[in-house]
Amino acid sequence: MGNRERLRPRLRPVEAADASAGEAEGEVEASPVNWHQSHRFDPVAAVISDRHYSRQKPGSPQFAPPGSCFVLTADGPCYWVTSWPYARYTKHAWAGAWMCSAFRREGGAQASTLILEAVAATRAHYGDPPDLGMVTFIDRDKVPPLHTRKGDVYGWTYKKAGFKEVGFTKGGLLALQLLPEDMPEPERAIGGQIQMFAR
Repeated sequence: MGNRERLRPRLRPVEAADASAGEAEGEVEASPVNWHQSHRFDPVAAVISDRHYSRQKPGSPQFAPPGSCFVLTADGPCYWVTSWPYARYTKHAWAGAWMCSAFRREGGAQASTLILEAVAATRAHYGDPPDLGMVTFIDRDKVPPLHTRKGDVYGWTYKKAGFKEVGFTKGGLLALQLLPEDMPEPERAIGGQIQMFAR
């Protein structure tokens, strides 16, 4: 089953904010994602990010890298950050790609499902993905692998979501990439607005 067919709708109550869009409060509508759109100063996400190994300044109210970012939170708790740095300011080999700069799940939905949903929400937010799709980097010194009969596997949950190993950064981080043709269809996060950013 491809990523485009893996997201299935779940039901959620229509809240008052939705009623202003022409739906009666209390009715039920389909919501295919767990994620809620947030912002780089989300206080709950900031606390979760303090427990993420990549956190640069624990305790800081801001946890996303400079530049354009898309922040998601979910029950669990969980948080996700997609960043989209300009290629000219990027030093790795995948310049121009979207970056999953942070993802931490402490409970809730399955990790690979959350990854797919976050990619779908990112597409709804930013529009067409760049040619290089999305990448994420894993520090193998700080993230334990999954032990299998064929050896240790790093980034298992990303690989379940369709990401593939594509090399290493100059600093030795493992690079995983999800190309546009392997991404799920766009699906906005709860509370999110569809925004198309021309780059």
